[in-house]
Amino acid sequence: MKKVVTVIILIVIAISFVGALYYLFQKNQEDPIVYETETPSKQDIVKKTVATGSIVPREEVLIKPNISGIIDEIYIEAGDAIKSGDLIAKIRVIPNVSSLQSGKDAVATAKINLDTEKKLYDRQKSLFDKGVISANDWDNAQVAYQRSLQNYKSAQQNYEIIKTGTTSGLGSSANTLIRSTIDGMVLDVPVKEGNQVIESNNFNDGTTLATLADVNNMIFEGKVDESEVGKIKENLPLEITVGAIENKKFDAILDYIAPKGISENGAIQFNIKGTLNKADTTFIRAGLSANASIILAKVVDALAIKEALVQFDPKTQNPYVEVMTGDQEFTKKDIELGVSDGIYVQVLSGISEGDKIKVWNQIKPIQAMNNN
Repeated sequence: MKKVVTVIILIVIAISFVGALYYLFQKNQEDPIVYETETPSKQDIVKKTVATGSIVPREEVLIKPNISGIIDEIYIEAGDAIKSGDLIAKIRVIPNVSSLQSGKDAVATAKINLDTEKKLYDRQKSLFDKGVISANDWDNAQVAYQRSLQNYKSAQQNYEIIKTGTTSGLGSSANTLIRSTIDGMVLDVPVKEGNQVIESNNFNDGTTLATLADVNNMIFEGKVDESEVGKIKENLPLEITVGAIENKKFDAILDYIAPKGISENGAIQFNIKGTLNKADTTFIRAGLSANASIILAKVVDALAIKEALVQFDPKTQNPYVEVMTGDQEFTKKDIELGVSDGIYVQVLSGISEGDKIKVWNQIKPIQAMNNN
């Protein structure tokens, strides 16, 4: 009896042991993998790079005075539309003492020369009337007198300009009028009435009275990194987005790429410029920040797949995909790629629109699928 009980106990232990081993074996088995598939589709693909910058007028004109003095009146303010010849400011001249004295001395010298030539002129005229001197000598005396008279008048005019900023017959002798040189808009008026201004000359840039520009001729100015500049060229289309103008894009053409880069924060940047389409009448304020998408390549309604589906041969680095041929059976197909935007890539050859492409980097256990 005891022997039978012992045998039964041993059998139970053996069965339990085998069951435990079977359970552990099944638990450690990996679930079979089922690969998902995706089919090619028709896509519009745009390959582009982005440059940051701002919208500025193509040309800004700085209005500077040609005399030094005090601003008596300002006739414009920022934002005003202006035409060539419109008044900008009135300046009252404060003459330079040294220049004023030099001008005064020049007048005195010219007067002395004129008086001398006048006496010689009168004497030669009397002698010519008596027939003592030749006609040639008389002509020389007349020319010398006229030259000294003209020099005296010029010295007087120069002195008047130094003293008043203008000459007789050109308006008020105590003021000068500064006028616009272009049609456009006033961008900035950095001075106020009562400010002292300095004339523009070879030694001084002079005081800027106003900044003018044609706001109908705006451009994008931006920068691209050295890693991108080799991909772009002039006449490429741009899509401009302005942060302050929502839900609108502006067309432009890339027309300038700097031949020399500049270092900024350890990176080399290249300046670019693009002309905005004049057909767009939207008013864009000068200086607004903007981004330009430089369109490197574009295809419409192209056969495409997601870039994540593409694999590369480890030896040749040629692209390929795996196409389903049966239930979880796939075959390798080499493909030729075209334009890519980083998400979708154009497929020029190797597959057709109805093929089912293996999602090789996304797996799903069969047990999880059955549970769903």
